[in-house]
Order: sequence, then C-alpha cells, then structure tokens
Amino acid sequence: MGETGKSRRSGKELALDGKILEKVKAFRLSEKIEKLTEKILYDEEIQAMQEYANNVSIVRLKFNDHGPVHMRTVAHNALIMMDLIRRAGVKTSLEAEETGSFEDSLSAVLCGALLHDLGMAIGRQDHELHSAYLAHPILDRVLRDVYKTDYQKITIIRSLALEAIAGHMGNRSIYSLEAGIVQVADGCDMKKGRARIPLAIAGSPRVGDIHQYSANSIEELSIGPGKEKPISIRVNMSSEVGLFQVEEVLLNKIAAGTAKSYIELYAVLNDGAPKRYL
Repeated sequence: MGETGKSRRSGKELALDGKILEKVKAFRLSEKIEKLTEKILYDEEIQAMQEYANNVSIVRLKFNDHGPVHMRTVAHNALIMMDLIRRAGVKTSLEAEETGSFEDSLSAVLCGALLHDLGMAIGRQDHELHSAYLAHPILDRVLRDVYKTDYQKITIIRSLALEAIAGHMGNRSIYSLEAGIVQVADGCDMKKGRARIPLAIAGSPRVGDIHQYSANSIEELSIGPGKEKPISIRVNMSSEVGLFQVEEVLLNKIAAGTAKSYIELYAVLNDGAPKRYL
C-alpha cells in the first residue's frame, strides 16, 4: 500500500484492516486468500470508490455511512459468521455443490462484502445493481492477479461475489449461502456510530430519519455461537425505537435470505429480558 493510501485511511479503517487480516489468517487456509484480502483492502481505486460512495451517501443524500468503514465492518461480520458455520459443520453452497472449496466461498464473501456498496456513488435507488457493475472490472483485475489463468476459480468467485453484491438489500432472490451471509452481515452494521454524522448535519426532520434515530439507539450488536443454531445475533438497545432497526432492517434481511435457518436473533432493551425473533 502506498504512503498516500496509508495517510488517507482513518484510524477505524486501519483497525478494521487489522481485524480482517487477523481473522483471515486464523482460518489457516492458503496464502492466496491472504494475498487477495490485502489487495482488496489496500487497493487505491477501491479506496477512492468507497470514499466517494460515502461522500454521496452522507453529504449529498444525508444518509448514513456507506463507505470504507461500513464495508470493512460488513466484511468482518461476514468472516465471523463464516467461521461459526464452519465450526458447526455447515457446508457452504460451493462445498455442497462440489464446485469449490470453503476457501473459495470465503474469498467470494470477502470480495462481496468489501465492494457491496460502491453503487452509492451513483445514488441510493438500485445502488446494489450499480455496485455489481462497478465491482465487476475490479474483481476481474484483482482475481486475475491472484489466480492468474485459473479461469474456473476466477469465474466462480467473481459470480458468487456479484450475487452477494446484487442481493445484499434483501429485495431480490439469492440462492447461495454465501450471498445470504453477506446480506445478514450488512444488516448487522446498525450501531449508533453509523448514524452519528448524518444526525449531526441534518438541518430538519425529513422522510427516512427514523432509520437514523433507530440506529442511534443501538448500543451494541454481537455475533457469536447460538444455543440451537450456529449463529446468534444479539442487539442491545437503549430505546424501543431501536426495534424498528431490528424488525424492519435486520430481520427482513435474514428472513429474505438463505442463512435464516442458521441464525438466532435476539433484541435486548436496557439489559432486560432478551426478545427472541428467530
């Protein structure tokens, strides 16, 4: 990574870079996925696209964070969930179909998560589809650099990553577990810090503010092993308005995806009794 790229990254971004790389290395897979991870995290073009997408989202649209911190957070959430399903013996779609390995699935999830909101640079409407065509040439470039002439692997990882990107909003059908993991990982980035900037710059109440105020009541979200299912998602909130974020955003994404049968979802208000949704 060049010095320009280093100096432009925030402390949160650098911390998340470290967490993502550490998590990828902990899987003890091949050096190729580590190389792929570093290339995506430190690519100057990707960084510029992520930053501009965030500028459009926050400054122009007065929406919440959809930039480099958010995309890294989604990637980290997805890596945690991939680790949990692996430990539970759940096969990914590529493994079940015998068309690829767990490492291939992990590579696709990582690529999809880190590129899924590039389309916010164009606008909110259909941004997931804009993200897919903006990500396509980047995936080609990065995957060819890592996998050279292994066109089958490049095709599989690229296609799966694009499915995850195009399907992350939960408003169109997805068919792989890998895409479902990215969809849920995206919905899990709902802590109040993500809404702080747009709340600060908003001049007056407007349509859509409920998302920001709801997110601002989310104190903590944790992802860990479940009691009955591989994954448990627990959302701690300071106000009942946070239930909007859980029920209208996260729950809808889980219900619309392919990972639903592997997830337990709980909401906790002011350290009260957990409310279980799934």
